[in-house]
Amino acid sequence: MKIINHKLLSETSEKARLNKRKRINHNFHDEMENPVHRLLNTLEPETYIRPHRHTNPAKEESIIVLSGELLFFSFYEDGKVKDCLNMGPNTETVVWI
Repeated sequence: MKIINHKLLSETSEKARLNKRKRINHNFHDEMENPVHRLLNTLEPETYIRPHRHTNPAKEESIIVLSGELLFFSFYEDGKVKDCLNMGPNTETVVWI
């Protein structure tokens, strides 16, 4: 069983604040070869994750915003914006699957 508690959130948030990219992963999977990657991705203000997709091998992503807010974009195959969501526990959208 993997647990995300306030202690883990505080520890990863501090690591992310100290990281020059202002973000850090806490992996719950043991090896990169695992077919499913489960991780806590802690993002601090002023970080940016460039648009990307996982095609080889194909992988799906889900996003659950536990605190703060995140502006999330999804795209059509031709690169045009499909959705723009303001996500967070105090917004209309908390989870994207």
